[in-house]
Formats: sequence, C-alpha cells, structure tokens
Amino acid sequence: MGMLRAYKYRIYPNKEQEKLFFQHFGACRFIYNWGLENKIRTYESDGKSISRFTLNKMLPDLKSEHVWLNEVNSQSLQGATLNLENAFTHFFREKKGFPKFKSRKNPVQSFSVPQGYNVDFETHKIRLPKIGWVKTKLHRRYKGVEKTATVSITPTGKFFISILIDDEKDQPSTQHFDENTTIGVDVGIKDFAILSNGEKIGNPRCLKQSLIRMKVLQRRLSRKQKGSKNRDKAKRAVAKLHEKIHNQRNDFQHKLSFRLVCENQAIALETLNVDGMLKNHKLAQHIADASWSSFVTQLEYKAQEQGKTILRIGQFEPSTKICNKCGYYNRDLTLVDREWICPDCNTHHDRDINAAINIKKFALDKQNLIGI
Repeated sequence: MGMLRAYKYRIYPNKEQEKLFFQHFGACRFIYNWGLENKIRTYESDGKSISRFTLNKMLPDLKSEHVWLNEVNSQSLQGATLNLENAFTHFFREKKGFPKFKSRKNPVQSFSVPQGYNVDFETHKIRLPKIGWVKTKLHRRYKGVEKTATVSITPTGKFFISILIDDEKDQPSTQHFDENTTIGVDVGIKDFAILSNGEKIGNPRCLKQSLIRMKVLQRRLSRKQKGSKNRDKAKRAVAKLHEKIHNQRNDFQHKLSFRLVCENQAIALETLNVDGMLKNHKLAQHIADASWSSFVTQLEYKAQEQGKTILRIGQFEPSTKICNKCGYYNRDLTLVDREWICPDCNTHHDRDINAAINIKKFALDKQNLIGI
C-alpha cells in the first residue's frame, strides 16, 4: 500500500442534485444518530458495545420502517456507521470527546461514497450513485487507486468533494540529517515562527485584521429575528468572513511549511500544550488565531511525503531560559523579557531566537548528533 492523499474539488450541483445531496446529508445523519442511540442503549442494558457490522445487518429492517432511506445510496448509509465506529475509537484512544448526536443545524454536513463513483477529467464531471453526473472543477489530475469520496457543504453553501487516493508508491526512505541540515522552529504570537538561523517570520494575524468587521456582522446577526430570511443572510455574511480568515491562514501556513520542509532535512519542534495555553484568557484569542496545531500537522505530512524528519522536544524543556552558549539557566526570566544578557558569558540573547537554537540543540542531543 502506498501513501494516501486526498484531492479536494469544488462541485456545482443543479437544483435537483442539491435536493438529493441534502437528502443524503439527512439520511446519513439519521443513521449516525440511530447507531449512537443503539450503542448507548445496548451498553446500558447489557454492558456490551454493539459493532458497526451488527448495525449494518439491522439496516434492511430500518429501511422497511423508513422507506425514504431507500432513495439514498446504501453504501453512504454504511459509511455513517463507520464514522460512528471511528468516533468511538477516537474517544477510547484520547479519553475525551464522547460522540455526540449530529444536528441538522450544523452548517457543515457530509456523506461518504466508498465506491461506485466515476471521475471524468475530460468533461469535468463526477458521477455519484443515486445522484448522477455532477459538474466539478477538476483543477488537477491524480494517479492511483480511488478510495472513499466524501461530499460536504460549507457554512457558506459551497459544495466540495474530497477523493482519497492510494498513489501505490513506496514511502520515500528517510533522508540523512545532521547539525547543518536541521533547523529549530519556535512558534510565537508576535512572530509566527522564529528559526534557529535567526530568521523571524511575521504573524499575519488573519483574525485580528478582520475583527472589527466581524464584530459588526455578528452584531447585525444578533438583532435579526430567529427563523427569518434576513437572519439567514446575516449568518451567511458571518460565515463568509470566517471562511476568508480560514483561507488566508491556511494559505500562509501551507506556503511556510512547504518552504521549511524543502529547505531542510530535519525540523526540530517543541511539543506545545495548546489546550492549556488557551485557558489564559489574555492570550487565548491570539493563540487560536495563530493556529499552531494545524501548522505542525502540515509540517508532519509534508515531511513524511518527502522523506524528511520531524524532531520533537518535551513541552517542559527550558528552551527559553537556558543560554545556548554556556548553558546558564536564567530562572528569573519572565514573559515580558524579550531580550536578556547571560550573567556568565555576557552573550546578548533575543528570547525567541535563543529558544529556537535550544530547541534544535535539545532535539539533536537526543539523536546524539551534537558536534557532528
């Protein structure tokens, strides 16, 4: 099995196809909630969990009871039970986030198509079971074995399809790295990323740039009567601005992560407790705006694709307070101090650059590569 990649395309259904999409969204949501209810009830009565295979065997009887389910692709319904199983697997692994019932009011809805769809790059159309050929912006081709396709709608009313592809290529072997081909990265708020070579990459602060406009739009939304068309328009305007902020942040992070992975054989990062940091109400909005977690995720999968290495140090390593020259520990350093001078060797430190250098040193030290 090769590497799995997802290709996302925007689709343009006609009015009839839109109705069928919403019918699939509703049916898959119904099956998910029905499966979750059965799992909870079975566990409370028998103390045992019911598997998705058992749930799938119960689907024919459920279709007899609810005839409208027959109008939906049967494999999409089974995809809903698979999603439920995955939600429970995630819950047991992470020990948090017990699966919740899905709501029709959620602006993001989706359904999966495990197989039976066709992609035509010549006519820019995709054929979906029970729906037919749908106009699609197929802006890039792919090669490999087609796996599950997922159709979704965004809060702004745009439809997308994401196709999972097995490229059938062997994963590239991990490239050799040393002290000269490794870079340390310290993420921050004022500067988004600080590199061990002294470079600072500014934070675009996408949310902050649009915050005044966001407050205006949300104030308008709060004044609209619930259930009215004007409220729907106001809600759509807020969603559009959120989408713009997300796209700006995503574009910046993709370009930066691609550059860092291309330029270096290994990247050293600090493990961050983002959930804990968000409890600081003075910095929570800035931390959420920076979105460090998604940036690290992008670095990891891009590095895997190119055979590069991601090195990590523990979240409690004192990377900021240690002098990278002589190892002096400055226990009096506070968050306000952006620069400091080492009392032992008189080296002038920029707080963030010093942290990035130490992150690189600690990571390489664990690999026994210091001084090579």
